[in-house]
Amino acid sequence: MEFSYFLPVNIQFGWNKVDSVADFVKPYGKKVLIVTGRTSAKKSGLYDRVVTKLDNAQINHVLFDEVDANPLTTTAIKGSELAKANGCEAIVAIGGGSIMDCAKGIAFMAVNDGDINDYIFNRKTSDNALPLIVISTTCGTGSEGNGFGVLTNPETGDKKSLRCNAIVPKVSIVDPAVMGTMPSHVLASVGFDALCHNVEAYTSKTAQPFTDALSYYAVTLLAQYLVPLYKHVKAVANGKPIVLNEKQLTKAWESVTLASTIGGMVINTAGVTLAHGMEHPASGLKDITHGVGLAVIEPVVVEYTWSANPDKFGALARIFNHGDGSELGEALRSIVHDLDLTTNLTELGFTKKDIPWLVDNVYVVATGNIANTVAEVSRKDIEVLYKKMF
Repeated sequence: MEFSYFLPVNIQFGWNKVDSVADFVKPYGKKVLIVTGRTSAKKSGLYDRVVTKLDNAQINHVLFDEVDANPLTTTAIKGSELAKANGCEAIVAIGGGSIMDCAKGIAFMAVNDGDINDYIFNRKTSDNALPLIVISTTCGTGSEGNGFGVLTNPETGDKKSLRCNAIVPKVSIVDPAVMGTMPSHVLASVGFDALCHNVEAYTSKTAQPFTDALSYYAVTLLAQYLVPLYKHVKAVANGKPIVLNEKQLTKAWESVTLASTIGGMVINTAGVTLAHGMEHPASGLKDITHGVGLAVIEPVVVEYTWSANPDKFGALARIFNHGDGSELGEALRSIVHDLDLTTNLTELGFTKKDIPWLVDNVYVVATGNIANTVAEVSRKDIEVLYKKMF
């Protein structure tokens, strides 16, 4: 046995941990760029809460609130220019995966010259970035736990990760109390993304003992708590009887949030596989929600790949009370149904005429995902798999 494990991430996990944000920011400078979305953090009151703590600590701040879902390389460049123009010494991200990923691009380009796409496609390299402190508001992407920043080039539709250790957050504040502002449909999509991260890391070619232990544990948490938590949040929003009592709700939020962060951590080492490789072209082309795309793609891919490692896929299937790896795809499809997620690409606005572009783009942005998949996969296989999703 031989492997390497390196992940320099500082996770600060706990209820109301956000209130300590100034203590975590202070070592990295006296002026920060706050990166967030257009409305959510402000509506929830979290933005004001963070700003108050920074003001009390005499930490100056500049706001960049132009990040949308599936963040663009151009948005990251715009944010980096604002950071440079204002002499910001660090970046503070408040939001979900899109916000954190864009903040990583901003932190990176604030100290690096040239075209960000050259770094994304490894034509140029650098391991420098402004210090990044993140406050995750969704439990799904796990961006708080790794050095990946997924960005889309609006000119080409290429959706691919900027990757380097410099964009691993210096501090990741993971506060289950913050997650309660998520609508049920957001919880469903990000929660399924978290599940896919852990399933793919556990079954990848580059999986190793540390990532196996973490990802398997995370899948057990999500199998037990994700669907009940979703049903509870949905019931509350619809004025229906609650599903979980207060103690159960606390445990569920903690468990799903923890599993999400673990998912981000394990993919930093073990990576993701074909399902993510096929989803990025889809959300690059149609700007769909990442977890919604995975809900269509993951079960189909798992059904194709499980036989290449029946022991590992079987171990995951048994977490969901299924017999062997051949049933894991069906177990995932059942979760998709319970989370009220989409089950085919037609519902997401695709037609079969899109398949050639999707297949071609997999080979532009996701050759690493193909290489990390335990099953042998050809261009024809990917075309057939996309066809099964209609």
